[in-house]
Formats: sequence, C-alpha cells, structure tokens
Amino acid sequence: MDRENKNSSNDETEKTKKIYDLEERTAKLGENLIEFAKKIPKNPVTLSLITQLIKAGTSVGANYNEADCAESKKDFEHKIGICKKESKETRFWLRMIAKAVPKLKNEAKILWKEVNELNLIFSSIVIKSRKKR
Repeated sequence: MDRENKNSSNDETEKTKKIYDLEERTAKLGENLIEFAKKIPKNPVTLSLITQLIKAGTSVGANYNEADCAESKKDFEHKIGICKKESKETRFWLRMIAKAVPKLKNEAKILWKEVNELNLIFSSIVIKSRKKR
C-alpha cells in the first residue's frame, strides 16, 4: 500500500511539473491547435484563418525552443518577445475562428485561455529579464 501511495504521489508531482515545463506546454499547444484546425470546415473564409492560426500557434513553441538555446541575454529576450507576439496573434486568430465557426466557439475559448496564460508568462519573463540588466 505504501508503494501505491508513493507512486500516486510521484504521478501528481510529475503532472504538476509538466504544467511548468514551457517546452512541453508550447509543444502541446501546437499539437492541440493542429487537432482543432482539422475540425474547422474549409471554405473561403476559414482557409486563411486556419493557415494563420497554425503558423502563429506553432511558432510559439518553435521560438521558445530557440530562446532556450539563446546565445546571449539579448537573443533570449528577443526570442521570448517573439513568443509573446505570436501567442498574442494566436489569440486573435482563435477569436476570428470562433466568429467564423460558432459551433467551435467553446473549444476555441479553451485554447484561447491556454494561449493567454502563455502570453502572460512570456510577458513576465521579458519584464524580469530586462530588470536584471
């Protein structure tokens, strides 16, 4: 029984740890956006929205990975700044898709909340990094 409790505790710690792992979180965001985009009916309005959403949304993770390997503090701040801009753009495209496809509004809202949280995290990182100069 102790072993079960210990494993359960480890599982909870692992789940909590993943929440704060930005590399995993931004990758998961990209994956979720891809799955969401597959559900969007394709028509003249939505085709460009899908393209823009996927470009901006997957760019968040790509730029975070680049920031993680930055060659200088200035490079790091620049890449995190791009993450911030791309996450903000992703929020915009999710809003437009929710308008274009009302049946997906609730799912778009869930994704919007995650992107918003990431945007706030990136904003905080930039502010804290610049204060350390």
